[in-house]
Formats: sequence, C-alpha cells, structure tokens
Amino acid sequence: MKILYGVQGTGNGHISRARVMSKALKQHNIDVDFLFSGRKQQHYFDMQCFGDYQTRNGMTFITENGRVNSVKTAKNNLTTPIFSEIKQLDLTGYDLVLNDFEPVSAWAAKQQNIPSIAISHQAALQYPVPKQGNSWFNEFLLNHFAPVDIALGCHWHHFGFPILPPFVEVWPNGGDHSHQILVYLPFEEPDRIAAFLAPFDQYHFSVYHSTKPLKPLAEHVHWHGFNREGFKQHMAQCGGVIGNAGFELASEAMTLGKKLLVKPLLGQFEQSANVAALELLAAAESMQTLDFAVLKRWLKSPSPKPIAYPQVGDALVEWLKMGDWHQSQNLCQHLWSQVELPENWHKRQ
Repeated sequence: MKILYGVQGTGNGHISRARVMSKALKQHNIDVDFLFSGRKQQHYFDMQCFGDYQTRNGMTFITENGRVNSVKTAKNNLTTPIFSEIKQLDLTGYDLVLNDFEPVSAWAAKQQNIPSIAISHQAALQYPVPKQGNSWFNEFLLNHFAPVDIALGCHWHHFGFPILPPFVEVWPNGGDHSHQILVYLPFEEPDRIAAFLAPFDQYHFSVYHSTKPLKPLAEHVHWHGFNREGFKQHMAQCGGVIGNAGFELASEAMTLGKKLLVKPLLGQFEQSANVAALELLAAAESMQTLDFAVLKRWLKSPSPKPIAYPQVGDALVEWLKMGDWHQSQNLCQHLWSQVELPENWHKRQ
C-alpha cells in the first residue's frame, strides 16, 4: 500500500500528529510520502522524520494581535495558486490519501477518485461535541475545506461518538516544578506577552515565540525561538502551560498532568470549540484577553492528574492495513477502553 499523507502546516499541532503517524507507518513498513501546505517552505523545521516531503501554498489564516483578520485572510487565499496546485498534483500510483485538514491533497483525491481518510481534530467537530460560536460558515468550512471519503476525528473525550483519543508523543514527566511555566502564544504580540508576565516575578516563564520583544525582558521571563526538543523538555519539567487553545498542546499538557491556561485565537472556530470542551470538562481555565487577574488566580491553582492516552498511531495503522475502512467503531472503543478518564469527566459526556 502506498499512501500520500497531506498535512495542514499552519501551526504545529497537525505536524505533531503527523510525527506520531510517521513513526507508526515506518514501523509497519508502509510506503508513505508527505505533503504539507499552509506556510512558506523555509518556515518548516525539525522535519527529518518526513523524509523527502513536498510543500504547497495551500490556504491559511492571517492573524494580527491574537485574532484572525478575515479580510486579509480572504485576500491572501484568493491570490494563492491552490486551484492549479490541486490540478497539478498527480496521485497516480497512490492507493490512499491520508489527510489532516490539508486542502490540496484532499481535493486532488476527490477529483482523481483516490480513497481518502481524514485523521484530524477538525473531523471530530462534525459531531455534536461541545462548541461555541458556531455558524453556517464554520460548518461549511469543516465539510468543504478538505473533503474526504471517511473522517476519523480525535478529541480529549469521545462524548459518546466514534472519535479517537489524541495522538500524543511527550517526554517523560520531569516532575511538577510549580514555579516554572511554559508559555506558547504564537499569535500574540511579543511585547504584550512580556508585559503580561512581567508582574509575576516569583515565577519563571519560558516563552517560545518566533519573534523577540522590542523592549527589554524582565529577569524571570526567558525567551526562546521555537525548538522542538527544548520545548518538549520544558513541557516535561514545567508546572503549568499557558497557550492558545490549539488541540495538540492541550493534549500534551493533559497527558503530563500540567495545569492549563488558554487564550484562544479569536475568530478561529476550532479554538473556540476547544475552549468549550475544556470548560465543560473542567480541564483548563480560559481568558479572552491577556488577563492579569485570571493569570494570578490560575498560577495558584493545583495541577491535575495525568491522563494516560494510548498509542493511537500504532492501532490506527493496524486498522488501515485491515482495509475495512468504513468500520471504525471497534477501533475507537478498543482505544478508549485503555483510558482512565478523570472521574468528573464521566458525568460530563
């Protein structure tokens, strides 16, 4: 079986899930090529595990000051060569397209009649799981941005639907150093982040961001350009995580038992839905702005127990090899049977 795996490159969550799948596919000697779209080629990093991967422009969101700029997003996507990219992507020789919310490979598979399976968090949002700020446009985007034949979603809880657990790969927990906080707010302005953290000098903040602040940093705020290994080390050792409401970051925090404070990317439906789920499950605190009062309260809160999610990638590859792709219920039930969810979550399905 030869597979093309299309991955949305906007943000790092989709790529993190693809890393888990890449390892599982290699272990089963499955021939797979990777295609990424949504960011410039030079902005991908630590991509060795994907071999000789391809990139396309695809489609992406334009953000400013922690919010999606709808006008600039629309203008940018209208000028991308996505239609020619779809037409020019030749899928001859591929038996299957796996897709993590990547539009070029999804639409090419649809036009060339190649079987396609979504493996994404977005696919879980097609079920009536917790959401907020939903609209007809969001539903249209979920169904038509990267259309597939079979959609396998993943979420922190199954909510009574055939949904997979998260795909998580973390370093072993390095202990709960309660005064060390990891900060990953890639859509916020650097100087705003630095000012937000400055008053809390009894804590040490490790901030990962692509851009450095213009003003001098307080001594307890440590700034890092994005480095995957350094990030995972800080994640394993920290006492809590402050981030946007992306799915993979929250999944890693839950797996390691790190308390979580999220500030969603405003105007981005998936992150708003994630906040709704996190609040329903009482799995995180949230803020709509960089709120000093919320941060002060959250810093004093206790850490939750870790959640031992199973090795989803290995089980999923075994399922793919069986070929009965329209039957996913048993796969989902098997995986969730291995998970001990927090007691209060059972009352919140």
